[in-house]
Amino acid sequence: MEAFRKAVEANDHAAIEALLADDVVFTSPVVFKPYPGKAITAAILRGVTRVFEDFHYVREIHDAGGRDHALVFAARVGDRELTGCDFLHVNDAGLIDEFTVMVRPLSGANALQAAMAAQFDRIAQEAAQES
Repeated sequence: MEAFRKAVEANDHAAIEALLADDVVFTSPVVFKPYPGKAITAAILRGVTRVFEDFHYVREIHDAGGRDHALVFAARVGDRELTGCDFLHVNDAGLIDEFTVMVRPLSGANALQAAMAAQFDRIAQEAAQES
């Protein structure tokens, strides 16, 4: 998913959103319920860019069919370093329809959860404006 990686690394939110299917489902590493829809997923990803520091991808893994991708990343939230992975699945049109994030260690996940919770009112407002 080279286009997605490049868009994220360039902090190009329009390009990121263009790669999301309308029915994309985002699964958070710190919240149980999934978030369905392009507007909320795009808003969450914008929120993540506001809380992650020193974010960079370190590895990409792809399936032979080219529909499933794992992008391993490193980042910091405050004084907590974390490692994570974006698991992406693309539909027949090549758009991301499943977006699952995992992070470790627990202290990094806890810092991420607190930072994203502080962003969530803004995220919800942004998503409502796009819907």
